[in-house]
Amino acid sequence: MSLEKARQHLSRFGFEERIIIPEQSSATVLQAAQALGCTPGMIAKTLSFMQKDAPVLILAEGEARISNAKYKARFSCKAKMIPSELVEELVGHSIGGVCPFGVNEGVRVFLDKSLKKHEVVYPAAGTDHSAVRLSIQELERACPGAEWVDVCMDDE
Repeated sequence: MSLEKARQHLSRFGFEERIIIPEQSSATVLQAAQALGCTPGMIAKTLSFMQKDAPVLILAEGEARISNAKYKARFSCKAKMIPSELVEELVGHSIGGVCPFGVNEGVRVFLDKSLKKHEVVYPAAGTDHSAVRLSIQELERACPGAEWVDVCMDDE
């Protein structure tokens, strides 16, 4: 069901044919990178947070980590991840396949600037055995209304 929701969303932009279904799991950044034959940084991981009573998704470069200080400065609240048992209900996709495509109504999506290190990224497509190959510009198009943010730690 989640894969179909993501596929329907991506079809509005002509990207449904870009979905990749690898044999091995793509649930974690390292698994996805191995399954897709790319670097971990090219995986666009989707992190699920609660802000007040609303779920928020932040896509970040696969090796990036959230900076609590930057997050609080941008959103005026602490970074509070959604408990894993509530992610599917609140977002519309289960852990391992969370993506910004075909999410529940009202879920806000943000793109972290760490993604801009790469010309092409691979976000999940609704399941733990899926991904979609998109340029940064295509990712922007596939996430209408998404805002760019800077909430990840800077490279050391």
